[in-house]
Amino acid sequence: MKQRPLVSIVIATYNREKYIKKALESVLNQSYNPLEIIVIDDSDKNETEKIVELFHRPEIKYIKNETKLGFVRSLNKGIEMARGKYIARLDDDDYWCDEKKLEKQIDFLEKNPDYILVGSSGIIIFEADKKTISWERPTTDEDIRKQMLFKCPFIHSSVIFRKEIVKRIGGYREECKVIEDWDLWMRLGKIGKMYNFPEVFVTNVVHGDNISIQKNMQLMKNGIKIIKIYRKNYPDYFRALFFNYIKLLFFALPFSTKMLMKIKFNKNIKRK
Repeated sequence: MKQRPLVSIVIATYNREKYIKKALESVLNQSYNPLEIIVIDDSDKNETEKIVELFHRPEIKYIKNETKLGFVRSLNKGIEMARGKYIARLDDDDYWCDEKKLEKQIDFLEKNPDYILVGSSGIIIFEADKKTISWERPTTDEDIRKQMLFKCPFIHSSVIFRKEIVKRIGGYREECKVIEDWDLWMRLGKIGKMYNFPEVFVTNVVHGDNISIQKNMQLMKNGIKIIKIYRKNYPDYFRALFFNYIKLLFFALPFSTKMLMKIKFNKNIKRK
């Protein structure tokens, strides 16, 4: 029987001791093995380390940064340390909700060597009122490319990619903060094919410290910059640029704070 490839799960965390336990549990509940879980802790306190130690699992490798590196450099540090053929990403406040997530994605990548990036659809849970929204993503490589300049077509915590290719192109770029994942997908799409499972593999938790008008404004401003950079690599550049300038204008208006949770620009998002 062919030996399964090792998968490395990289989790960069910062003062998220309230959520990290559930994230780790969702990885350890996966049907797939072998795997290693690399936790890069950029926190200014030790609560996360205490929670990780409670698991007593050899698969978990905990690394505390001696000096604050920030999210992007912590991710790249985890990728550099990873021994796996594949890297799976999980944010510290998200969790996987399908026990066969890794098994399905690895099977797909092993059977389709021309694909280098695989994600899925997901669910958003608003912590304040427990409301949920389905988060559907384009599935085929063709549809992903059509959406690439309009908005990020992947859920970061759902993706798995080939490590050597990502290392070869330099990993996440620090100059693309907030949209470092979107920028990486743009570069990967120039090399190979991409796919999203239509199934829900991940739950994204929206809470007080991960959503704000300021963060959305920065995301959209940086997004417009990379749209211009990759305008020749993906279709519908002018429409995508116009679309994103309209979004930026909306969030610049005074009433946008009140409307933030009511208006969704993604036509694929549907309320449950």
